[in-house]
Amino acid sequence: MTAATATTADTFRPVLHYAARNTWLNDPNGLIFHEGVYHLYYQNNPLDNVWGNMSWGHATSSDLVTWTEHPVAISFDEEEDIFSGSIVFDRDNTSGFGTDSAPPLVAIYTSAFKPGSAHQGVQAQSLAYSGDGGYTWTKHTANPVLNRGSAEFRDPKVIRYDGGAGSYWVMVAVEATDFQVVLYKSHDLKNWELLSTFGPANATGGVWECPDLFLLPVDGDPENLKWVLTVNLNPGGPNNGSAGQYFVGDFDGTAFTSATTVTEGPRIQPGWASTSGWTGAGTTTPPSPSVMPQQPPPHDRLDEQLGIRQPHPHLTVAQPHDPGPRNITPQH
Repeated sequence: MTAATATTADTFRPVLHYAARNTWLNDPNGLIFHEGVYHLYYQNNPLDNVWGNMSWGHATSSDLVTWTEHPVAISFDEEEDIFSGSIVFDRDNTSGFGTDSAPPLVAIYTSAFKPGSAHQGVQAQSLAYSGDGGYTWTKHTANPVLNRGSAEFRDPKVIRYDGGAGSYWVMVAVEATDFQVVLYKSHDLKNWELLSTFGPANATGGVWECPDLFLLPVDGDPENLKWVLTVNLNPGGPNNGSAGQYFVGDFDGTAFTSATTVTEGPRIQPGWASTSGWTGAGTTTPPSPSVMPQQPPPHDRLDEQLGIRQPHPHLTVAQPHDPGPRNITPQH
């Protein structure tokens, strides 16, 4: 949905950023490109335009600009709210939720269990699966599949690892208030084994949330790849807003080792928007590196590295003499 397709003439409705028709949304979840369609799922209150009744809303696009809103994909119920997570295409049907000829999409999400449920007060990881390309979903009857007995264990991102240690699914999630990323492995998405932990490290000004783990080429060289672990914070950013940080290093199939953990001196802190002037219009695009420099640029050339050729009305770049962190701060 864009401003042009909104049902009301609303001056402040975002034009390029997706916004639900009339309900609350925040974190994007389960982003996947499948069978020629971009699927955006997101934290959504299907009953109101304030936070609550957390579920996964759903929208699709062919171009990432024009969106079609669909019915709620995974709904809250009397037992749980549906917090953030991710989706994988289970190509080999390792989960058994589909067939060899019709493999499923599998959503891995955080169940925030409510008072009165068997797991009340706990956040644990659960599954849902889709056999129609992501439009309808069924919750796994044996949820949760990973329970640490923690009230702050959330935001699973699952990737497929194929490397020297083998081939299996890897989950990165957080123990939010411990400033720690926890890594698990699974062969079927149902049974999980602890691999390692990472953190605390670098920024700990807010709880850690929504991690990700992926490979990127150094200086665009496909033969020289580095693993990147991203972690978001809430708060911990400029003006007490949300923020993000990333670590560059290696992942051997068991542990992530950072080569960019800061112990002293200046650092560059990327941020992501936490407010936009529209209630719940939170699916803005966080800055993510697409090509990493071999060496970080001098701080007085940060604007050149980021491609900023002239003053930008929405960016402020800290000057080299600033003894504090180098932040790129959105102006609200």
